[in-house]
Amino acid sequence: MRRRVTFSRNLTLSLSRTCRCYCKYCAFATHQAHLHTPDEVIELLDGAARRRVKELLVLTGERPEVNPAVRARLAEYGHEDFTAYVVWACERALERGLLPHTNLGVLSREDLARLREVSASQGLMLESVSERLMETVHAGSPTKHPARRLETIAAAGELRIPFTSGILVGIGESEQERMDSLAAIAELHERYGHIQEVILQNFVPHQRYYGEEPAEIADEAAREYWRTGVADGRPELPLPDWACPVGIDDMKRLIAEARRLMGDVGIQIPPNLADWWGELVAAGATDLGGLSANGDHISPEHPFPSPHQVRRELQRDGYALTERLCVYPEYIDSDWLAQGVLDTIKVRYWSFIPRRGSGRTEPPTPIAPSLVPGAIERGRAGEPLTPHELTALFAETRPAAIEEIRLAADELRAELAGETVTFVVNRNINISNVCTVGCAFCGFGQGKRSPDAYEHDAEEFVGRIHDALEFGATELCIQSGIHPDWSLEDYLGWLRLARETAREAGASLHLHAYSPMEIAHMCDISELPPAEVFARLRDAGLGSTPGTAAEVLHDGVRQRISPNKLPVARWVEIIEASHAAGLRSTSTVMFGHIEEPWELAEHMRVVRELQERTGGITEFVPLSFIPFQTLLGRTHGVEEISREENLKHTAVFRLALGRTVPSLQASWVKMGLDAATEALDWGVNDLGGTLMEESISRLAGSYHGTRLEPEQLIAAAHAAGRPAAERTTLYDLRRSFPLPAEPASDWSVGAAVAV
Repeated sequence: MRRRVTFSRNLTLSLSRTCRCYCKYCAFATHQAHLHTPDEVIELLDGAARRRVKELLVLTGERPEVNPAVRARLAEYGHEDFTAYVVWACERALERGLLPHTNLGVLSREDLARLREVSASQGLMLESVSERLMETVHAGSPTKHPARRLETIAAAGELRIPFTSGILVGIGESEQERMDSLAAIAELHERYGHIQEVILQNFVPHQRYYGEEPAEIADEAAREYWRTGVADGRPELPLPDWACPVGIDDMKRLIAEARRLMGDVGIQIPPNLADWWGELVAAGATDLGGLSANGDHISPEHPFPSPHQVRRELQRDGYALTERLCVYPEYIDSDWLAQGVLDTIKVRYWSFIPRRGSGRTEPPTPIAPSLVPGAIERGRAGEPLTPHELTALFAETRPAAIEEIRLAADELRAELAGETVTFVVNRNINISNVCTVGCAFCGFGQGKRSPDAYEHDAEEFVGRIHDALEFGATELCIQSGIHPDWSLEDYLGWLRLARETAREAGASLHLHAYSPMEIAHMCDISELPPAEVFARLRDAGLGSTPGTAAEVLHDGVRQRISPNKLPVARWVEIIEASHAAGLRSTSTVMFGHIEEPWELAEHMRVVRELQERTGGITEFVPLSFIPFQTLLGRTHGVEEISREENLKHTAVFRLALGRTVPSLQASWVKMGLDAATEALDWGVNDLGGTLMEESISRLAGSYHGTRLEPEQLIAAAHAAGRPAAERTTLYDLRRSFPLPAEPASDWSVGAAVAV
């Protein structure tokens, strides 16, 4: 199964390196006076905002005001102490849309509370619970005593601060002490639930930077690495006498233990301190921390790889790199964040807010849960639902109400479609992935010059049709990107070639081809109206139109996720023209990304009214968004919709359509065959097609496969206690598969018998 690996796009502000501690492994701290001026802070913040950084990592020494010169400068800048200066810097960051993550060392409860008002998250490395290290690496560093650090971490939990902690490995501790350190963090998380991630950081020896500024070294190293992809300047220094070696097996054991103790917590490993980070991701690490654009100020000659470099490596191994905020999604609400911080997230990064009942943006009118019972009854009766009723249904979170929605949808399904579960034996052919549109939700489309671009030739196209006919397919679904070089004649030519290939093979093959976006493109390049384009397509062999490219039929959503795509009115015009030409269509929705309940309500209004006008829609197909290898998922923090939410939405779609569209399909490619089978109890009567080849979902990161055998779909229906039937594209039944006398125990076994 594909996993996502997260990171934060950040910039580091080393506000002061002056520190009261004398840790032997630290090259960051100084005991001279060091403090950035307000002008320097503003310059760095403005640069970070221009680079579209989301997190400001405020990194400092511990209590720098113990130095008289630093204390005097703070007073000159108008601040009573260093925490007040950090608060000022965080306020300036929030004004620029940057979310502060502060790491100031051991703090009092009062200082933690002051920072909570202006930071999205805070952090403190526990490092180790070993008290004996106070006599070696931590000698002269009283705030490195485990009790002091655990006290700060606990106080953060009491204050409900999203918190990052972790351990430093290789500073002379034993393996048991490492495990005990993780257990101590886990115990505090069990008590307060505030640990969002735990860092497992291996110690790397540092040279001293006398007379040099680590931030400048780090920035220069990072710029060179991100520009060239080569990091030759990383020093390899011998271990000090007090240190202990750390190998990849040590790190893997720590990952396993962290996962055992804190299964709900992110596990971060720094990708700049060892080349083994890819293996640690495979072992269970989930996060790479902040891939800082100005380097690692603690290990300045060890720059972080760029997000592009990391994404390329992860993708080869089947992982998706996804951007996150410094505060993890489950903590983005008013219980954990100050209102000013939450307001910044809602304005700048609202798509990162999880899909919870509170919503990520304010609805145009208040959502009314009181409308739900009546809406369920009216939907069950097939009556049109108001936008407010549909909004309330899509936003519903109460388990009892959701079960009532399910029951009503299942009853309506039984009335309209009966008990038989249908499917079609078909093949998808995506002739080319070259596309000029650039949708943020798509992992399929490529620029013409992209090394991943492809275009099938006629020989390959014919070969795939023969494969489909040998498989027993009755439908060929053809869709591609919007190719800049194709003319209307090219599109007609593919249809003619498919039709002639099937005829020569003595077969009948229904051609279900070309999305409304492709049709609109044909109209644009040929300067012909939709009616004339459809007439020519039909003459060439087109049998029906996929109702894709719908996404969410709300122009506000479409502007946010694909501003170059056809607007709602044009989509409706194309589908109506298809129906007027005698060509029926499907209809789809792509949900589970950044749309809101009231925007889905508008989509369903448009679809239902279209169907009431034309009656040409054969089926409605909900398509849950696959985020992993898409721009929207990578940079907007959109998570894959949960199975429970997916099923609830499916049932609401059935009630929204009423009796206008009798067939509701579950997409096993999007949700998996197991969930699609469960959806048969949530208003679904059709499991779609065998597909044989499915590139669009696969390239977005779907891990549910690209092909099923008919026997698998039949067995899924039987597992749900329902008979199955193979259908045609237009829902004529070809073969029936009654329930067996004894239910099949293994879905992979084709136990069905055709009658």
